[in-house]
Amino acid sequence: MLSLLILLLNLTNHAFGQNPAIKAILTNKGLQYGSHIGADWMQEKIGSVIIPDVSGGVDIGIGTVHYVLDGISVSGCDVPEPSVEFYEGVGLKAVISGLSISMSGNWHTRFGIITDGGSFDLAVFNVDVTSVVQIGSDQSGHISISSKNCDAKVGEASINFHGGASLIFQPFVSLFHHRIKAIIEERICPLVEEHVTDLERHLAEMQVSFKVNSALVLDVPLTNSPLVDSISLGLDLKGEFYSVQSHTDPPFKAEPFHLAEDKGHMLSLGLSEFTVNSASYAYFSAGLLQAQINDSMIPKASPFRLNTTSFGPLIPQLPKLFPNMLMELQVYARDVPMFSFQADKVTMEFPGAVKAFAIQPNASRTPLFKLNVDSIFSGMIRISEEKLNGLVELSNFTLTLASSEVGTFQTAALEKFMKLGMKISVLAKLNAKLEEGIVLPTMHHIHLVNPALKIQQGFVSIASDLDVKSGEGENLSEGIYHYRLYAGDISTWMTAHN
Repeated sequence: MLSLLILLLNLTNHAFGQNPAIKAILTNKGLQYGSHIGADWMQEKIGSVIIPDVSGGVDIGIGTVHYVLDGISVSGCDVPEPSVEFYEGVGLKAVISGLSISMSGNWHTRFGIITDGGSFDLAVFNVDVTSVVQIGSDQSGHISISSKNCDAKVGEASINFHGGASLIFQPFVSLFHHRIKAIIEERICPLVEEHVTDLERHLAEMQVSFKVNSALVLDVPLTNSPLVDSISLGLDLKGEFYSVQSHTDPPFKAEPFHLAEDKGHMLSLGLSEFTVNSASYAYFSAGLLQAQINDSMIPKASPFRLNTTSFGPLIPQLPKLFPNMLMELQVYARDVPMFSFQADKVTMEFPGAVKAFAIQPNASRTPLFKLNVDSIFSGMIRISEEKLNGLVELSNFTLTLASSEVGTFQTAALEKFMKLGMKISVLAKLNAKLEEGIVLPTMHHIHLVNPALKIQQGFVSIASDLDVKSGEGENLSEGIYHYRLYAGDISTWMTAHN
């Protein structure tokens, strides 16, 4: 039961924010897929569990028979497909009906100086468990869960002891037979609640801020509780990037947007332009949107060199004032590049600038001029086979002379030249990469299946099915959540009344 709930939470385990910049909706189709995966996971774990020794005592009227059950192993189990549904306003309701499990091992008894032993077979049939788990959020923005309600019934439980010749052993067997069903039944829900608490502790320890790379941190705490209705679980994420250097909010806010549920897919995701622009602001505020360009970076086959001679046809006075000198360009963003999402189109405005320097024989730099370069890029993106594909075009390119130490000059020819260079070098390489496809990262072995991406006003939506696969030599539990089915749970059923 808990294994299933853990899987479902990990499928949707994200954090949330003010006006959310990221939204996620888990549909009933996704919930049922999680239910199916959870059943397979439970079957796999129960079948391979190693059970510790069990010890205790049974009062037979004339004293207590002390017993030890050891060498216990699961010889068979039948985990039926759970029934899972959204519980409106609460969380999840899961029902398992008809769970059966059989075990075998060795037994040893001691009554004073009298000892006995043999083997045993234990079978538990038609176990029905109903669990309601409440899903909410804590003050730190983590997903929180708690056990709202639990009910468990055991249809039948029997244990057969083999061996044993002492007279003391017979009343022990009779009393143990009558008690085992009640012991197991009354321990199931406390164990469910124990594991819900354990999972809640794990969720509370999860990070809500992640270092994406050496420059960026992604902040994703919850700002309100998940919205649970009868057909879906809705999640709102903050989705804001910060610079590693300083946790400074951008001078713009996330705008509200509506993500429609796609019932035909398991998961719907919405990413607003705020998230992308917050990353742009973080890079800009950290001074990372700049580059130095020198002649060594120009392809050797290029007839145009980064020197005053090559710039002569574009700026006639330059080679006269600084003959045969290498040049260096400082390219940077004057302001925050901003992305906008419109219907089926992504646009990015880049307010840039270029400062040109002449390299003197003593390696010192002499400033020459500064150009403001304002560019608008537009394009489309799509997802295919877990790759991001697309096409980017240069919609507008304007070059103006901001200042000059070499006198005024016309920028029309230079603008045409730089625009051509932008298309041939930067855009050509970028589009070649987008045509090849950028592999999307996967999380915890969760893969997107038949994703559909749509660019809408102010946000991008992705509707997709999911496929959870374990890595080679690894089961699902190792990739989804470091959580194990405690073998001691089965033994605790039988030692609860020691």
